[in-house]
Order: sequence, then C-alpha cells, then structure tokens
Amino acid sequence: MAKRYDLLSMGRSGIDLYANDIGVPFVEIQSFAAYVGGCPTNIAVGSRRLGLHTALLTAVGPDRVGDFILHFLAQEGVETRFIPRKVGHRTSAVLLGIEGPDRFPLTYYRDNYADNELNIDDVQAAPVEACRVLLISGTGFSQEPSRSATFYAAEAVRAAGGAVVLDLDFRPDQWPDLRAYAVTMRAALRLVDIVLGTEDEINAAMLSDAGQVKLKHSQVSDARVAGDVEASIVQMLALGPQVLLQKRGAEGCRVHLVQPGGAIERVDAAGFPVEVFTILGAGDAFAAGAIYGYMQGWAWERTARFANACGAIVVTKHGCANFMPTLAEVEEFIAGRGGW
Repeated sequence: MAKRYDLLSMGRSGIDLYANDIGVPFVEIQSFAAYVGGCPTNIAVGSRRLGLHTALLTAVGPDRVGDFILHFLAQEGVETRFIPRKVGHRTSAVLLGIEGPDRFPLTYYRDNYADNELNIDDVQAAPVEACRVLLISGTGFSQEPSRSATFYAAEAVRAAGGAVVLDLDFRPDQWPDLRAYAVTMRAALRLVDIVLGTEDEINAAMLSDAGQVKLKHSQVSDARVAGDVEASIVQMLALGPQVLLQKRGAEGCRVHLVQPGGAIERVDAAGFPVEVFTILGAGDAFAAGAIYGYMQGWAWERTARFANACGAIVVTKHGCANFMPTLAEVEEFIAGRGGW
C-alpha cells in the first residue's frame, strides 16, 4: 500500500523546563524557559523541519501541559490526530539545569505519566501500516502498557514492509532494574533495522550486571556503562539490525553495516567542532538527520555527516524540539565548514 507518512515517531513527550540561569548550581536557579521535549517528539519535529511528512504517536493528559505540546506540534506541521488524551494521567515534565561545562542535571516528573499509557488499541488507531519508517525508543519499553504497544507497532510496521529505527535512549531512572533494560532491548532488537546509540547505550543494551552503570553528577542522561563496546556491537548486530549508528560526540559517528555473509563494515563520519551550550537534544537532532538521509537513499557516510551537523547545531542551542534545524540551516552549516 502507498505510504502516507515518511515517519511515525512513537513514545514519550513532555514539557522541558530549561534553566535561564547559566553556570549556577541547580538550587540557585531563578527561572526556566518552557519548551517541548521527549526523544521521539524531538525526532518528529526535527524530521518535519527537514521536510519529511511526520506523524507522532504519544499520549498526553487532559491538562494544560498537553495543550501546550499539541499546540506546538500543530504549528510545526507534525500530525497529531493519533495522539490520545489519557484521563486520570498527567503529561510529563523535565527540569534541566545548565551548570556547565559538562554538568546538565535533569529531574524527571514522570509519575502517573500519560505516554506510558499508550496501548495496542492506540497503535491500531495509528497509521503504522502507512509509514515508511517507525521510530521507537528504549524508554517506550520501560513499563506496561507502552512496552507491549511498542512491540506491537514494530511487528506491524515490519509486516507492512516498513523499516524500524530504535533509539536506545537509555534512561536509568526509568527502569526498576537496569538488567531489565538490557533484556528488553535484546528482545526488541530482533524487530529493528537500524539502531542508534552512544558507546554507553550500546554497552547498556548488552549488560548483564547493573554494577556496570555509573551515573555522572547524578545526571541520568549521561550514565557511564562499562564494557567492551566492540564486543557489544558484534552481539547487537547478531540479533538482527543491519545498521548501527554509534554516536561519538565531538568525534562524529561510526556506522557499522552488516554485509552479506555477516561481516561488519565500518564507516567513520567526522563531526563538526562547535562550542557546546547543552548536550541535551543533540542525539535527537542526529536521529532526525539520520532518518532523513536514509530516506533520501544517501550513502551512509553522507547520511552520518548530515546527522552530525544536525546534532552539532542543537548543542549550541537552549532547548531541544524548539531548536531543531531546517534543511536550509543544515546545508548552510555544512557549506560554511568545508562542505561534505
């Protein structure tokens, strides 16, 4: 069947409150700026700004925060008509401090949150068979009923001939047992075509001992996970994905491609040096760029280079979804730094 949407992005959404006071301890913050956030939501907005026809499957509460998110998405041109309101549940929130230069403490308010209530009925009401790509995230598997709904969506998209992209999105505080994250990711990877993650997230997906995880500055978005990343990559790709994009921060991206016969080819794409304002949202901008390049049929080196540029732009900004770059902005950014 014809695909009505380039991308269906599925998972969490919320309001992001970013500290306006830069370089001060969290306890001294005086005010926050309000943005829209959540990994799949950021990717939906980023993909739409690049020109893709994008729908979002999340859930919000019957509250003003839900209104805030839906209003922003409508302005961006992201399809919102498949987003249910979950009575009795709240839209989630995140507070971010910018203590710098490498301290960005996060506090999540995700108790009784609406997007975890996505269920199989919600998936059946969404255009899963009419999307070319489904984007799912690790956090979408952290609790029921969202976990089963996410598995169901991945199965349905694959059955309809679409591709499934998994952002590992490792958030330790969202899992009652970190080993459960690893077990669940290993099950999900069998339904995935392309996987995105940092070295720590790759190790987390393959971990066997929760003691491997160390939090840096109590920042749940920057957990350090011990392990042999090269061995983890081999194990991960043996489960089914054909492509792994390893995000390497300032060093750019390493693409791992499964070749006929099972050999793994590696392609490096250089990053773009920039002055970092916050690291939050960079991975989501990267994902949007990677999905865009993939859907244009570009070679993986070009796709990863483009994705690196998207991420580099967002690390210089004060927010995530609200600051995702347009296609023209990315092209200008790359041209101003030596081109492809």
